[in-house]
Amino acid sequence: MQIKKFTDLSTPQKTALFTAGIAQVGLFAAAWADLGLRRPEAVNGSKNAWRAGLFVNFAGPLAYLARGRKGSTWTEADVPDQTGKVVVVTGANSGLGLETSRVLAQRGATVIMACRSAQKAEKAAGGIRALNPKGEVVLMTLDLGDLDSVKAFADAFRARYDRLDILVNNAGIMVPPLGRTAQGFETQFGVNHLGHFALTAALMPLLERTAGARIVTVSSMAHRFGKLNLADANWHARPYAPMPAYGQSKLSNLLFTYELQRRLNAAGSDVLAVAAHPGWASTGLQGDSHGSNLANRLFAQPQAAGALPSLYAATAPDVTGGAYYGPSGLLELGGNPERVTSNERSHDEQDAANLWALSERLTGVTFTV
Repeated sequence: MQIKKFTDLSTPQKTALFTAGIAQVGLFAAAWADLGLRRPEAVNGSKNAWRAGLFVNFAGPLAYLARGRKGSTWTEADVPDQTGKVVVVTGANSGLGLETSRVLAQRGATVIMACRSAQKAEKAAGGIRALNPKGEVVLMTLDLGDLDSVKAFADAFRARYDRLDILVNNAGIMVPPLGRTAQGFETQFGVNHLGHFALTAALMPLLERTAGARIVTVSSMAHRFGKLNLADANWHARPYAPMPAYGQSKLSNLLFTYELQRRLNAAGSDVLAVAAHPGWASTGLQGDSHGSNLANRLFAQPQAAGALPSLYAATAPDVTGGAYYGPSGLLELGGNPERVTSNERSHDEQDAANLWALSERLTGVTFTV
């Protein structure tokens, strides 16, 4: 039978071929990208063998997506008992922070919900208390966009508590218009990184006095396009770009975490500094536009699922210092938590040391480990 040329095909035939081609390319791209993100132990078999297999038309990508990826089954039900532990969660009145606070309180921890808005925090705390948690829920005011508020929070916390088992640096803002914190920092860099840097430094003495303490800093997949500009970290000299600024702040979260763990190791401390990211979770952080709402309904996982990597990092017994935890699903967009990898820039030790020095200078804080 004579093979027809493409131009001889009917419109339905052309459409079918085009659709099949797009599907094949999409499957290949998704499988290849996901394979590149996964740690070797999270793959069934050799990564190189799967890379070779992906080139086998539809069969390779479909086989990888169906059988190549190891799954995680860890859920909030696996969070160990937290009775007697004291936990601080920043940005706890909504989203990931609210879910993290809920689960830890239900497991018996005394959870300090550190929030900027007392009104919103009271409503959120009331929702948790209505569940009759084993642990206590305490509200304290904290505005990470004002270093005076950070200091006041730390002073008040130290006056009330003699231990701190878990600090969850969760609060964050995403792609707002250009704004400045009380001390003049670009809002995303100031809140997402500098505020948490100063808070962690102020609470470090309590963390070091508490056996097995952990510091969990919430980053994002956005760190992958983040670039560190230490000469203009606060966007004074260059035109402000919301998404690059967000990416820089999330990259800074990881550089800070890894540098902190190196310093803890050097000091012989048993405190663990770890990071987590939620994947794509419907938290409201993306805004309230029609496009954001539609995308969340189509692709996002619930905020309770988005909080699982933070909960894993904060409580799972096999967590190691300097590790990064995120969803185990396709492209780390969703799924149960596991250890994941971050990009090469996040492991640049010189950038991390320089960022640490800049953070001390900008905040006026001497961070001693």
